[in-house]
Amino acid sequence: MSWWCTGIRWKDGRPAIGWYGEGRGERASVLAYGQQLAFAARGERRCLGVWRAGRRTPCPTCATVSGRAGSAQCPECARLDRSFSVAADTNAADPRTYRVYLAWFGPGMVKVGITAEERGSVRLLEQGAVAWAWLGRGPLMAARRTEELLRAALGVPDRIAYARKRAVRAHVPDAPERAREVAELHVRAAALSGWPESLERLGCEVTDHAGAFGLDGLPVPTRVITGMVSGGAVVGRLVGAAGPDLHVADGLVVDSRLLAGWELAVPADGAGTSVPVAEIPAAAARPPTEQEGLF
Repeated sequence: MSWWCTGIRWKDGRPAIGWYGEGRGERASVLAYGQQLAFAARGERRCLGVWRAGRRTPCPTCATVSGRAGSAQCPECARLDRSFSVAADTNAADPRTYRVYLAWFGPGMVKVGITAEERGSVRLLEQGAVAWAWLGRGPLMAARRTEELLRAALGVPDRIAYARKRAVRAHVPDAPERAREVAELHVRAAALSGWPESLERLGCEVTDHAGAFGLDGLPVPTRVITGMVSGGAVVGRLVGAAGPDLHVADGLVVDSRLLAGWELAVPADGAGTSVPVAEIPAAAARPPTEQEGLF
């Protein structure tokens, strides 16, 4: 029976490759920086179905998915997924406690978001947040209203493209500077009026993920894979990871969202990376000279 890759999962603060075997459930292979990666895609990329309430429902048609798609779901499973989703605002009755956070990805790149309190900091690791802090906690709708209030008042976006995040990851300023930016914005957020009364405000405690991501000495990213193909291989030494991105020693970035839905096998002896890649423009890989759009 085959095991299908489900992409990167963050487990106890470390990256891991997730696997799904129909009838056998889920498992994960924890990764370590410095280890050699070597895998090749086999067969066709399959829809992974719907993950809900800690359980995966397989795709009823075992549909195939494009190797360049960012999601390993067919259109029907994607619609079903979004029909009962906090992110898509189709599950407003979720009774869990939620937290509002500030996430910092690089100079001028900050967002406000929410996550279920029971998930802890996993959502911040999944997004590749280099530094972050909690703002408040409370019921879902209070957290959502606070998120919208802060986005509008502070002029920060609700999402930042992974391409922008990875382009500056090797150039981020040192930890004190990162913490200062987060703390300053936290003060501005706390001073705003209009917070829902049911949301408990939280003091500023900045957490830094540079160690978890392996950012110290991370090589400048120069190429990123744009899709997997049957028989295509990825080979190289893992030096860092952030969000869904795996950073390889030669400057290659493996977007693990493109691995999801594939059966991965050991490549032939002597194989090298042989999947489609795109160059990351040198201008995009340089740090910005000044902050833009933060306030």
